[in-house]
Amino acid sequence: MESVWDYPRPPRVELSNRRARVELAGVTVADSTRARRVLETSQAPGIYFPPEDVSHLEQVGRRSLCEWKGQAVYFDVVVGERRAEAAGWAYPDPVEHYAELRDHVAFYPQFVDACWLGDERVAPNGGDFYGGWITGDVQGPFKGAPGTRGW
Repeated sequence: MESVWDYPRPPRVELSNRRARVELAGVTVADSTRARRVLETSQAPGIYFPPEDVSHLEQVGRRSLCEWKGQAVYFDVVVGERRAEAAGWAYPDPVEHYAELRDHVAFYPQFVDACWLGDERVAPNGGDFYGGWITGDVQGPFKGAPGTRGW
């Protein structure tokens, strides 16, 4: 069992040891055995997919700044008539320490139909700010739900 309170700050990046998948409207839009986990104190792991393992993205004008990784750009995930707005993000020019995340795409589980690590369906963390992937081997409390932003 991993506690998010044992994760480091600044965050650590490591290869995931499980296949990661994202689904929207019955279509797998991301599928990788080479995804990376980003582990940061108080947050469920973020899962970042190599760009070649992702499809159905349309970049939008939204941007944000991470104090550790740099400026993020956002993507809508579009499958047919379904659009999950700003459901994914990436760092096209991350700070040097996080260069291995360049152009890798992370997804908010709360904005798509399903995310999977191995055979386990991921639970999203609360709120709309953090895109952590909660699995049975990770315990909180997790930052993200209303009232937790200032932790």
